[in-house]
Amino acid sequence: METTENTTWLADQPCLDGLAENQQTENSTSERKLLLRTNHLVKEFPIGGTKKDPLVVHAVSDVNLEIYEGETLALVGESGCGKSTLGRLLIRLLEATSGKVEFEGQDITAMKESEFAKIRRQLQIIFQDPYASLNPRMSVAKIIAEPLTTYGMKDKKQLETRVKELMKEVGIPEEFYNRYPHQFSGGQRQRIGIARAIALNPKLIVCDEPVSALDVSIQSQVLNLLKDLQEEYKLTYLFISHDLSVVKFIADRVCVMFLGSICEIGDTESLYAHPLHPYTRFLMNAIPKADPHLRTKEKELLVGEIPSPVNPPSGCKFHTRCPYAQKICGKEQPPCKSFGDRMVFCHFPLESAEQ
Repeated sequence: METTENTTWLADQPCLDGLAENQQTENSTSERKLLLRTNHLVKEFPIGGTKKDPLVVHAVSDVNLEIYEGETLALVGESGCGKSTLGRLLIRLLEATSGKVEFEGQDITAMKESEFAKIRRQLQIIFQDPYASLNPRMSVAKIIAEPLTTYGMKDKKQLETRVKELMKEVGIPEEFYNRYPHQFSGGQRQRIGIARAIALNPKLIVCDEPVSALDVSIQSQVLNLLKDLQEEYKLTYLFISHDLSVVKFIADRVCVMFLGSICEIGDTESLYAHPLHPYTRFLMNAIPKADPHLRTKEKELLVGEIPSPVNPPSGCKFHTRCPYAQKICGKEQPPCKSFGDRMVFCHFPLESAEQ
C-alpha cells in the first residue's frame, strides 16, 4: 500500500473523520457503511483510596474508534491493555465512565435498559473460555435456544428446527442435541458458543480471544468457521487477540492498544509490513519466525518497567519503555497523525511511514 507524502496532523475526533474520508476515496468501488463509533470512551474501575484521593484503574482512556459493516477489526495488545474491557463497553456488558458508543447512529450509552433491549440482539459476544461461558446444567439445545426464547420464539417445533439448523451451521452433529457441555471437547464447546451468538442474526459480534484456549489444530477450524459465517450472515467482527499470527489471518484492519489507549490503526497488510508506532514494531518483532536467519536477527528490546494502569505515565503512556522517546513524549499526549488510511498516535512515527 502506498502512503501519502503529505502527513496530516489531526487531533481528537477530526482524525477519525479524516480517516473515513481517505478510506471512502480509496474504496470508492465499494463504499463501506459505518456501523459503530466510539467518542472519547473512558472506563475506570475504583479500587479504593479516599474520596479526596481515590484510586482507580484507567482501563480505557479516551478511545475514538470506528467499525464498518462487514469488516473484521482486530484489537491487539499485551495482557492488561484494555482490549476485553473495550469490547464489553461496545456492547454494554460494562457501562462507560464517560464518552459514548454510537451503534447505527444511536447513542446506546444514553439509552435506558428497556430501550436498549431492542438493540441488544444486534450485539453479541463469543467468550474466551468455551466451558465457563456455558451453563453446565443446560443441554446444548437449551443453551442455543435461550436467546431465541428470550426474544419471543415460543413454538417448540420451530425452536427445535432452528436450533438444529444452527448446530448444523457450526458443525455440531444433530444427535448431540440433548448432550451437556462437559460431554464436548473445547473446540466443540466453542462452536456451541458461536451458534448461540449467531442465533439472533446479529450485526456485530465481539470475539474475545475465541481461539486462545484451543489447540492449534482446532484454532484453524474455528477461524475458518468464523470466516464462513461472516460471509453467510454478513457479520461484522471485533476480534480481540494477543496472537498476531491469528490476527493476520482473519483481520481486515488492526487496532493496537497499550495501557488503555490506541497506538495505531490501519489495514492489516500495511500495518504488518510497515508499523508506524514503536510499540507496534515491538509486537511484530515478537512474532515467532520460521526462517532461522530471521530468528537470529537482532531484535529491538523495550526498556524500563511496565507502567501501572493505576498511575499511568504523563504524556505518551509508552514513553517510559520507548527506545526513541524524547522530552516532549513525557510532557504532551501524542497527536493523531494520518498517513493515508493509517492513523498513529506518536510524536515521532517510524521512518517506514515515509516509504
